[in-house]
Amino acid sequence: MAGQPPGGTVTLTPLRALVVAAVFGGLAGWLVVLTANALDLVPPRISWSAPVGLAVFAALVGLLARSTRQRIQLRRERMEPQRAVAFLVLGKASALAGALVAGGYLGFGLMFLTDLDAAGPRDRVIRSAVAVVAGVALCVAGVLLERACKVPGGDDDDDEDSPGRA
Repeated sequence: MAGQPPGGTVTLTPLRALVVAAVFGGLAGWLVVLTANALDLVPPRISWSAPVGLAVFAALVGLLARSTRQRIQLRRERMEPQRAVAFLVLGKASALAGALVAGGYLGFGLMFLTDLDAAGPRDRVIRSAVAVVAGVALCVAGVLLERACKVPGGDDDDDEDSPGRA
């Protein structure tokens, strides 16, 4: 055992984990509004910096996924193991964070759908919807980055949920 090189496998993020993250995010967003209403407080406003920041980060992760896919799977270039693991972890974190954030803004925004006549609730719904789209984009970009780190030609190419080597 001492002569074996260190290594291991990391499983791809399952769809179930993303759904659970989105549900917990939705519950958190719903609880924010419910708590603010119970305490007679005004629910927080959403600034444009939140959805725009999410969209920019999603674009960056998406570009990284594209370049990583081209490098590893199309050009068959070798990548340093530490960098591949870092990209894999970034992909996993982005996918889970995107699902959590999208669910949170969805739960938050849905609480104001009945009050669209007033400007405040309408702004919250519109900005929440943009943030949901940006969160889903971050989730998709993270999953794509995670899949791009999968080494081609391994014995796990046929199974989508099998471990990928970093």
